[in-house]
Amino acid sequence: MFRRFGWFVGLNQTNWSTKRLLNVEQPAPARPNHHMPVLDAVHEVAVYIHRFHNLDLFEQGWYRIKVTVRWEDGDESYPGIPARVVQYEAPEVAADNLCRVWMIDDNDNSFSTPSFRIRYARQDVFLSIMISFYLSYGGYEGKPSAVILKFELFHTPTPGTGPELQSSLDTCAASVHEYRIPPKALLGLHSYCPVHFDALHAVLVDTSVHISLLKPGYRTPQLKVPSDSLASEGTYGEDYVKSNKAVLIKALVAAHDILLEDLRRISKGINQAIDLTEITFEPDLTKSFNSISPVHAKIIDYEASLQLSDGTQISSEKATDYISSLTEESSQPFSWDDMLHSFQSIGNQLLYLWNTFLKFHRENKTKILEFLRSSWANDRRTEWSIWMVYSKVDMPHQYISNGIEGTSLYRSLRGRSSSTRRYTDDPVQTAIVRAELHRRGIAQMRINNRSLQDMYIFGDPLRVPIIIVEHLENMYRSTSVKSYFIPLVEKARHILENGSKTSNKLSGNSPQRNEHILRVVVFVHGFQGHHLDLRLVRNQWLLIDPKIQVLMSETNEEKTSGDFREMGLRLAQEVITFLKRKMDKASRSGNLKDIKLSFVGHSIGNLIIRSALAESIMEPYLRYLYTYVSISGPHLGYMYSSNSIFNSGLWLLKKIKGTQCIHQLTFTDDHDLENTFIYNLSKKKTLANFKNVILLSSPQDGYVPYHSARIELCPAACMDFSKQGKVFLEMLNNCLDQIRTHSEHRVVMRCDINFETSSYGRSFNTLIGRAAHIEFLECDIFVKFIMWSFPELFS
Repeated sequence: MFRRFGWFVGLNQTNWSTKRLLNVEQPAPARPNHHMPVLDAVHEVAVYIHRFHNLDLFEQGWYRIKVTVRWEDGDESYPGIPARVVQYEAPEVAADNLCRVWMIDDNDNSFSTPSFRIRYARQDVFLSIMISFYLSYGGYEGKPSAVILKFELFHTPTPGTGPELQSSLDTCAASVHEYRIPPKALLGLHSYCPVHFDALHAVLVDTSVHISLLKPGYRTPQLKVPSDSLASEGTYGEDYVKSNKAVLIKALVAAHDILLEDLRRISKGINQAIDLTEITFEPDLTKSFNSISPVHAKIIDYEASLQLSDGTQISSEKATDYISSLTEESSQPFSWDDMLHSFQSIGNQLLYLWNTFLKFHRENKTKILEFLRSSWANDRRTEWSIWMVYSKVDMPHQYISNGIEGTSLYRSLRGRSSSTRRYTDDPVQTAIVRAELHRRGIAQMRINNRSLQDMYIFGDPLRVPIIIVEHLENMYRSTSVKSYFIPLVEKARHILENGSKTSNKLSGNSPQRNEHILRVVVFVHGFQGHHLDLRLVRNQWLLIDPKIQVLMSETNEEKTSGDFREMGLRLAQEVITFLKRKMDKASRSGNLKDIKLSFVGHSIGNLIIRSALAESIMEPYLRYLYTYVSISGPHLGYMYSSNSIFNSGLWLLKKIKGTQCIHQLTFTDDHDLENTFIYNLSKKKTLANFKNVILLSSPQDGYVPYHSARIELCPAACMDFSKQGKVFLEMLNNCLDQIRTHSEHRVVMRCDINFETSSYGRSFNTLIGRAAHIEFLECDIFVKFIMWSFPELFS
C-alpha cells in the first residue's frame, strides 16, 4: 500500500504530479503527419472541510473522515486523483485531541483527514483543510457522466495515539454519506455540502464543493489506431479530432463564464471586493471553428441551459458570440495553430481566474461558507418541494348539531363547496390515493439541474415520504397568511434576507447590546417511550437553530400508564425547573429580552403536553409559547377508531392491567362522557397561546385515528346522532376554536406524511399500523423537508 502523509505546520500546501491521469508515457514511433498535438483538460473538484460538529454521537473516541471521488458509471480505472492539499490554518484544538497528520492512499485514491477525538455532545473540531481531486475531461470512457463524492466516517474507541491509532482506524467505515455531482455541474459549481451520515452517527460536517474545468497542458500521445488505417480514411480522422477539440474549447469558455459569474456573485454576497481587472476575454478567441459536425456539437449542450445556483442565466456577450461562432456553418477551415492559440489563451485565463478564487476563498473562507449555506437552504427548499404538495384549506365554522337527528349538520357539511373532499368518503383512503398519484408523477420526472444531489434522498426518490401540507385559514378571511404560498424561491429569498429581523418583531425595537432571547424546546415521548425517542427531530431543529436549549423530558419514563393529570403535572414541574435554571443563566450573561417556549410531542406525549399546559403553575409561562409540533397525537382520543385489531389490544390493556391512560383515551374513565378527561381537556385553552401549530399525521398510522391526529371531522361522527356524536362535535369545536387563526402572523398547518410502505413487507407491525407510527421516530427526511421549508417557525 502506497501512502502519502502531510503534517499541520502553519500553512501547508502540497501538490502532486498527475502523470497517471494524463498518461504521459513516451509515444511509439509512427509515420509523420499523423501525429497531432492533442488538447486536454481536467475537472478539478476541490472539497473544503471546515468543521466537524458532533450533534449526537453515541460513542466517544477517535474519528476521521475519508473522501473519494469517482465517476458514477465508471470503475476503479477512472478514479478522481488527489492532486493538492491545502491546510488553511493550524486547528485550534488541544494536542491530545488531534492526530496531526492527514493521509493520501494511492491504492484507492482517497484522502483522509487527521484523526480527532470526540469527548462530548455539540463539540466542534475545526479542520480548515481543502483537498483537490483531478478527473479527466469527458467523463467515464469519453461519455458525459455524473460524479459520486463519497464521505466515510471511521471510528475507534481506543485511547491510544500513533501507529496504534492509525491501524485501528483502518477498519471498515462506521457510516457513509454520498453526493452526486450532475454532469452539468462539472463545468463549474460552488456549493455548500452538509454531511450528516446516519441516525446512529448524527454529526454535521460543514463542507463546500468547488468545481471548474481547467487546462493541464497538451501533449502528443500515441495513436490508438494503426497509421495505415487512419491514412486510408484521408482527412476524416483529423476532422473528427478537430471537432472534438473545438467542443473542448467551447467547454472551457463555458467554464470561464461560470467561474467569473460565480466569483462576482460570491463577492457581492459576502460584501468583499475581489480584483477582476486582469480578467479579460480576448477578441481573437472568436476565430472560426465552424467545421464541427452536428453530432459532436451536441456532446456538450451545457450552454443552452447553463444556470447559476441561484437560477440566473449566464449572460456574457463575448462568450456567447464565441460559442456561436464555433457552431455556425462555414466553409472556412480552421488550423491547429488557431485551435492551440485559443486553447492556450482561454486556458490561461481560466487558470488565472481559478487561482484568484482559491486565494479569495482562503482569505474569506468563513464568510463564503456562510453565504453558500444560505444559498443551499434556499435551493433545497425549492428542490424538496418535489415531494411536498401545498394547499390552503378553509378553517370551518363550528359544527352544529340540532340534538335530534343531526340533519342540519349533515346538510351543512354536504352543501359546503369549499370542502376539499366529501365527508362520506373515507379520508384515510383519499389521503393514500392522493399521495400515490403524486408519487407516480415523481417517477416520471427528470431531475436535471446543476445542484448537488444528496444520495440519502436521491438514491431512491420513490422511497421518500410524500408530504401534503395544508395551511388552515379562517373561512371569513380571504387574505390570511398568503405569503406562505407565494412561489417558493421568492419566499425563501425573503426569509434569507430578513431572517435576522424575525426575532425583533415581538418587541418592535432594534436589539440592544447583550440582549438575549432564550429559546427552549421541550420534547415529550409517547406511551412506554424513551426520552431520546425524538432525537432525530431534535437534531434537525439544532441544525436550523444551534442556540436553542433542549429538554428531552425524562420525568414520565416508565410512568406512562397512569393518569394524564399526574403525568402533566410532572412535566409542568420539570419544564419550570429547566426554564428557571436557563433564565437565571441567561440573566447573568446579559439582558434577557424574551423567551420562546416550544413543544414537540409524539403520540400520547401530546396529551401529556396539553395536560401540563392546563396546570395552574404553568400559567405565568403561557405567554412565551411559540411553536407546537404534534406528531401523531390523539387529541380527540380513540372515539371512532376503525382499527379493530388495535382496539382489541386496548381492551386487553384495560381489562388485564387496568391502564388508566387507556381508559381516558377510550372515554371509559367515567360513565358520563361529559365528565371524561379528554372532553374536559378540550375546554381548556391549551393550544390557544401558541404562535405556530403544526399537526403531523399519517393515513398509514393505525395506532392513532387519522381524524384525531388532524383535529378534524370524521365520516362516522357525521352519521352519529347519539350523545357520543354530540360530545365528539363539542370536543372538535373546542379544539378548533383554539387553533383558529386570529392573527396574520399565526400559522396553523396540517402535514400529512405518506411513507413508502413497500419496504415494510407483510408483518404484524404493518397489519396493526404500528410500522408507520414508529417511522415518525426513525425517519428524519419528512422532518428535514418541513423544517427547512418553513425555517421561520423553528428559529
